[in-house]
Amino acid sequence: MRMRGTIRRDDFVTSIADALQHISYFHPPDYVRALAAAYKVEQSPAARDAIAQLLTNSRMCAEGHRPICQDTGIVVVFLDVGMNVRWESDASIDDMVNEGVRRAYRDPDNILRASMVADPLGARKNTGDNTPAIVHTRLVPGDSVDVRIAAKGGGSENKATFTTLNPSDDLVEWVAKTVPAMGAGWCPPGILGIGVGGTAEKAMLLAKESLLAPIDIHELKARGPANRIEELRLAIYERVNALGIGAQGLGGLTTVLDVKILDYPSHAASLPVAMIPNCAATRHAHFVLDGSGPVRLPVPDPAVWPRINWSPAPTAQHVDLNTVSKADAAAWKSGDMLLLSGRLLTGRDAAHQRIARMLANGEALPPGLDFTNRFIYYVGPVDPVKGEVVGPAGPTTATRMDKFTDVMLGETGLLGMIGKAERGPEAIDSITRHGGVYLIAVGGAAYLVSRAIRSARVVAFADLGMEAIYEFEVENMPVTVAVDSEGRSIHQTGPAEWRKRIELTITK
Repeated sequence: MRMRGTIRRDDFVTSIADALQHISYFHPPDYVRALAAAYKVEQSPAARDAIAQLLTNSRMCAEGHRPICQDTGIVVVFLDVGMNVRWESDASIDDMVNEGVRRAYRDPDNILRASMVADPLGARKNTGDNTPAIVHTRLVPGDSVDVRIAAKGGGSENKATFTTLNPSDDLVEWVAKTVPAMGAGWCPPGILGIGVGGTAEKAMLLAKESLLAPIDIHELKARGPANRIEELRLAIYERVNALGIGAQGLGGLTTVLDVKILDYPSHAASLPVAMIPNCAATRHAHFVLDGSGPVRLPVPDPAVWPRINWSPAPTAQHVDLNTVSKADAAAWKSGDMLLLSGRLLTGRDAAHQRIARMLANGEALPPGLDFTNRFIYYVGPVDPVKGEVVGPAGPTTATRMDKFTDVMLGETGLLGMIGKAERGPEAIDSITRHGGVYLIAVGGAAYLVSRAIRSARVVAFADLGMEAIYEFEVENMPVTVAVDSEGRSIHQTGPAEWRKRIELTITK
C-alpha cells in the first residue's frame, strides 16, 4: 500500500511525460472557448480567416494527437513541493523532470520537436531531446507535489519585455505603448502575462507564472472588478484590443484574450515590470501528485471545439510555384490570399547564416540547391510519424531572417519568402528594391498547414536537423501576401485601419 506523501520516481516522471504529450495536442478548453468567442465577434475578414484556421487546427490536433505548433516549446515547470513529502528516488527533482521531458519528446507515436541548444553563445548544438527544462521549485507546507507545466514557444518567448518604471508611472500606458512594438511574432490572439514588483528577476518570474492561470476575463467583465489588480486587467485588456492589431497582426478586434497580473512588494524607489505574451499555441496543465500513483490528465470534451471548418476564401488565387515569375508576383497586392502548389524550399536561422557565409567566401552552394525564381519557407518541421510526409510545419517568425534578406534576394535569385508576422524596415526596403514578395502562413496552425505538403526531402545541410533545407511539394498551401513588391505591408495597413474603426466606434 502506498502512503500519502510518498512520491515514487517513476510516478513523477510518468506524470511529467504524459502531461507534455497531452498539452502538445490538447489546447486548454478555456483557451478554445475564448478563441471561439473572439471568432464570433470578429469583423476583419483577414483576422476571421486566421482565427478559423487556428480553431480548425486545434480540433485536428485534438483528434489526431499531433502537435498544435511545430515549435513544441521550451518546457517550464513550477513545482510546489510539500515539506512533508518523501521521495522514493535517488535522482534530483530537476533530473526527474528532464527524464519526463526526454520521454515525452521522444515518444514514437507523437514525436515532438527538440528545440533546445547547448552552448548558446558558441556551437548551439541541439540537445536532441528538448532538455533541459526550466524548473522553479518552492517548498511549501503539505504532503503533496503541485505541478504546473507549460511548453512555451520561442516566438512568444522572444517578445518578453522588462522595464523599471517610476512609482508614479502609468502601467496601462506603458503596456499600450509596448505591445505594438512587440509586433506579431508572438502569434496573437493570446494572453499577456504581467509581473509587477519585487526585483527584475522576480517580476519576470511573476509574469511567466501568471500565464498559467485559466482565462476568465469575460467572467470578470460580467461581475466587475473587485480590486485594483482586476481594474488594471480590464483596463489593459480594453486598451490593447483597441490598438486594432488583431489575429496574426493582420488588423482586427481581438489581440488579447486575457490579461494576467501578479504582483509582489517592491523597493520604494522602483516599480519593476515584466510582460510576457502567450501565443495562439497556448499549452499548459496543472496536476497534483499525492503518492497514490501517476496522474493522467482528463481528455477534453470534443464539444468544446466549435463547428468551424476552415476553407479557402473564394477569392484566393491559385499559384503554380513551378512556373511563377517575378512578373506574376508583381501583380499580387498586400492582403491577397493565395493557394500555393508546386515545389518550394525551406530554411531558417542556421541555414541562412551558413548560406550567407558561403556566399561571402565565394563558395558555391551545395549541388542541387538553386533558389532562382523560387520561394523559401521559414520552417523547422516536426518529424513525421505513422506514414506522414512531414510532421506539423507551421511558419517561424520572419524578422529573424531580416538581416539575410538582401543577400538572399540579391545574390541567389530568390523570388520570395514565406513566414509569419511582420518584416522590419531593412527587409521591406530589400523586397522593394529587388521586386520580391513576402507571404505569411498562420502561426499556430502547423498541423493544418502540413496537410498541404505532399512530399518532403532534405536537399542541403542535413546536419542541421530540423533546420536543414528541405524541398516541399505542396498543394493549395494557404498564404497571404504580407509585403508586396512595392513594399506595402499588411502588418502596417491592417492594424492602422482597424484602430481607426475601433476609435470611431468608441467615440460614437
